[in-house]
Amino acid sequence: MPSESIVIAGRPLGEGHPCFVIAEAGVNHGGRLDQALALVDAAAEAGADAVKFQTFRADRLVTAEAPKARYQARNTGDEGGQLPMLRALELDEATHRALQARCRERGILFLSTPFEETSADLLERLDLPAFKVPSGEITNLPFLAHLARKGRPILLSTGMATLGEVERALAALREAGDPPVALLHCVSAYPTSPADANLRAMGTLRAAFQVPVGYSDHTQGLEVPLAAVALGACVLEKHFTLDRRLPGPDQPASLEPDELAAMVRGVRTVEAALGHGRKEPAPCERDTAVVARKSLVAAADLQAGTPFTADQAMLLRPGTGLPPSLLPLLEGRILGRDVPKGHLLQLEDFR
Repeated sequence: MPSESIVIAGRPLGEGHPCFVIAEAGVNHGGRLDQALALVDAAAEAGADAVKFQTFRADRLVTAEAPKARYQARNTGDEGGQLPMLRALELDEATHRALQARCRERGILFLSTPFEETSADLLERLDLPAFKVPSGEITNLPFLAHLARKGRPILLSTGMATLGEVERALAALREAGDPPVALLHCVSAYPTSPADANLRAMGTLRAAFQVPVGYSDHTQGLEVPLAAVALGACVLEKHFTLDRRLPGPDQPASLEPDELAAMVRGVRTVEAALGHGRKEPAPCERDTAVVARKSLVAAADLQAGTPFTADQAMLLRPGTGLPPSLLPLLEGRILGRDVPKGHLLQLEDFR
């Protein structure tokens, strides 16, 4: 059944809860354990809630003839196709366990994206608290059913998908085990132009499926992911790297560590700025209200026993006297005492 919140490792995700920030290390480790461990450290220091890698067996993911995507060829060269590129980026079980241990040391959640059943089974053995499904697998209904049967929460990216494809994916998950699900709006272009980000699609997904909705971002810079949080993203995923100049398919569209830290700070600032939604004076405005609002002030010396008229009042700061809105109610009232010019009128001045 749809749910407007889910829980991952004791952390609730959904409306009313802080945005869950995933630092997407992906394959930016270049196949090196030391670089992967450094990515964990950088994500923890930036304040991310989780750091996420990618788990796959290249020979179970692509054929020998599979070409590179255009952005992969642009960033790594045309030669070789996907298979040799991905083989160089595989992480074995021992490496996963080392990364998981470092995450525990650093107090950050370890996540990874499986791309096929064998990798999902590995992550299950490692007792990961959730599965992240990449956009390319949203139409892979047998794979979704395999994940659903494990009963763990699922973060489902929706890049390249129509609303109907998202609906069919959710149906497959529910029929196979009905795990808790959050959807991530995503545009699968690397990098994505802000003009293509279509952040309002998050609202469409939320209304259509009544599940938590977040955003997996591939734009450059911080503006678009922060805007997504302002629009209600309960999960935010963003690629990061140690250095954009390093070799690899995803490096150029990734944040560097200081930028990742700035994004996390920005997320928390945006969340604080969203507030509770009630329209009421903020406590910090009280002093300003006293000096910025106006009061009814005697425009001349006024004598006791005479009726008060509107032209006998000026509207001047500060706001510590009677408010201007009372002027129609005071007109015609009898003054109970002499009032000097410039006096802030009070109810006690009238009979």
